[in-house]
Amino acid sequence: MSFAGWTTFALFWMIFVVTPGPNAVNAINNGMVFGFRRSLWGVLAILCQATLFLILSALGITALIAASPTGFFIAKIVGAAFLIYLGVRGWIFARRAPKADGYKGRSIFFKALAIATINAKSVAGYLAAFSQFVQTDLPIWDQMWVIMPTALTLTAISYTGYVALGAGLGRVAMGAILNVWFRRIMAVCFVVYGTLLGITALPGRV
Repeated sequence: MSFAGWTTFALFWMIFVVTPGPNAVNAINNGMVFGFRRSLWGVLAILCQATLFLILSALGITALIAASPTGFFIAKIVGAAFLIYLGVRGWIFARRAPKADGYKGRSIFFKALAIATINAKSVAGYLAAFSQFVQTDLPIWDQMWVIMPTALTLTAISYTGYVALGAGLGRVAMGAILNVWFRRIMAVCFVVYGTLLGITALPGRV
């Protein structure tokens, strides 16, 4: 991959991971509820998902999934239902004081991993990266030595920033009315993302 190609890819990936989505909403919410350090388990989960998807994309499996209408339809519906469930649950429990001390890191990790994996934005992003930036005349794994560190570094910076934002908001608003409403906004975002994901899965929709 040339320097110009790498620069273009880095810019694309930065926009891809900075654009708010379910992962960002979850990272902000985690930061508010659990604080910065504990919420890094969620960032680790996103990095694990990113690593897996990058490898699968290199192997062509992600493209195969996207090329299967039935499989992709089922994945979108399941993902939509899960996001809506998280949103409804978040709204219902917005007034309940979070028990951050009793929440284990692995719970944060697996929730973030599930959200990252079912996110249709992820599949679209990895497909775009490999269809537009990978050079077909060069060995794919030689290019992965450049693509993976770049993608994972930018991903880590972006979602660590979202966690820090949430942790800062949590320190300001924890225990106040503002905190309840902000958590409800996060819950509504999950419902909106899930609804949009479900709509795009309907026949005749892109």
